[in-house]
Amino acid sequence: MLADQQRVRSQGILHAPLGVVDPALDLRRRKVISRDQGWEILIPSVAFKNANSSFFGSKPFRLILPDLGRLYELIEAWIERHRARLIGEAADPGTFFVKTAKMTSTNAAYCQNTFYEAWRTAIQRYGIYNPWSKRGAIEGLLPHGPHNVRDVLATHILKRTGSYEQASYAIQDTPDMVAQHYGRFLPQDKSEIAARILNQVWEAA
Repeated sequence: MLADQQRVRSQGILHAPLGVVDPALDLRRRKVISRDQGWEILIPSVAFKNANSSFFGSKPFRLILPDLGRLYELIEAWIERHRARLIGEAADPGTFFVKTAKMTSTNAAYCQNTFYEAWRTAIQRYGIYNPWSKRGAIEGLLPHGPHNVRDVLATHILKRTGSYEQASYAIQDTPDMVAQHYGRFLPQDKSEIAARILNQVWEAA
């Protein structure tokens, strides 16, 4: 198991099936790589369904993760201890996220369907605020899959900034695409956005 950890670190092969493509395709592997300046997400552009978008320009998506909320410490603990316990005696798939290997399912790797179900279950258990048990993070949140995060993020940024360009940066796409698919959320918020900007101007004066 130690050899697997060292291999994962040195080759940077920690990756997760976070998209809607087949995670088994080597050219489309997503990676979380440990570098001197921090942990980096590296996703080849072909892993995205909009791989031909001008946003990518045939270049990979790269992002240095900020060390917020003890993130780096938790990543290290995940690699060194928790991940190995979930895999057990099963073969190490070399992916960042793994599921518990069982008698009925000896494959510890997530596929598109199992990752979707794991995400949805986590949202139901920990994401949705329950007023009776007082557990959960967000009041009014509904069960959803990972792809819905894209819609929520684009809509949130549009309502906060009114900028198609900023929303497109957040979801790795173009302003035209955001205007086409998410523009319907903007008109009713234009007055509120303008008022908020004016209020900031008056407060600064």
